[in-house]
Amino acid sequence: MLLSTLFFAGMNACVKQLHHLPALEIIFFRSIFSIVASYVALRRLHVAPFGNNYRLLISRGSTGALALICYFLALQNLPLATAVTVQYLAPIFTAVLGIWLVREPVRRWQWAFFALSFGGVLLVQQGGPAISATSAAATGGLAFLGIGVLGAFVSGLSYNAIRKLRGREHPLVIVFYFPLISLPLAAVACLFQWTTPHGTDWLWLLACGVFTQGAQLTMTRAYQMERLSRVAPLNYLGMFYALGLGYLFFAEAFGPLAYAGMALVLLGVGLNAWYTNRVDARAAALPPAEEVVA
Repeated sequence: MLLSTLFFAGMNACVKQLHHLPALEIIFFRSIFSIVASYVALRRLHVAPFGNNYRLLISRGSTGALALICYFLALQNLPLATAVTVQYLAPIFTAVLGIWLVREPVRRWQWAFFALSFGGVLLVQQGGPAISATSAAATGGLAFLGIGVLGAFVSGLSYNAIRKLRGREHPLVIVFYFPLISLPLAAVACLFQWTTPHGTDWLWLLACGVFTQGAQLTMTRAYQMERLSRVAPLNYLGMFYALGLGYLFFAEAFGPLAYAGMALVLLGVGLNAWYTNRVDARAAALPPAEEVVA
């Protein structure tokens, strides 16, 4: 999972570097690479690429594609660490939506952790784009922050679809449906908005595809090998990659409020993961007839 977060950080940096290309055009090239790589891997494993649970697979692909569009727009128009921080709300939305979609309750202490993270996002907006060198003209900063939050929300829908598919489909089939849906959507958008890549743009696009596919594959493998509660918290190490890359390559400067907000987001999601693991461990240690009251 540590390798996956590094791959995602590389993808983020590539998207930021390609800020002059439309977001959907980047998704178009990324999807071409991903769909070819996924299909080849599935054929080599002798796994039917289209699966059986079409409704859930299409739902996962559609919500994943919309979330990716929102995320790429946020990456291109907000400081790198700000966009990544907002995306870290996705696990919170996943848990809240899971109350209705997969019938998994949220314990009362978790609501406090969720509120902590939301407060952190507000602080990031106050201390980030207003002083970032890459967002000097960020009059629409709040709008792109909203797009980022929408992307995190739709990611929550996508992750709940994945949860419903667990044990029903090969993980690579689930990965395959992501570009299967996003490629035609991006292709249609490219008919109306297209900027021909030049020179090193092609290398950045190729790198974006490689990083994305590597991140998807290593993340899928990590979820296969370990419990979700053990693997998911490692995602938040990506914050430090984002801070480092944003500072080194994009001259992104942040004030104290932004750093405090990022800390609150990480604290909220970290406490949520710790609390969930603790309660699950207590429940597992009890006889079947007993129940943990959280």
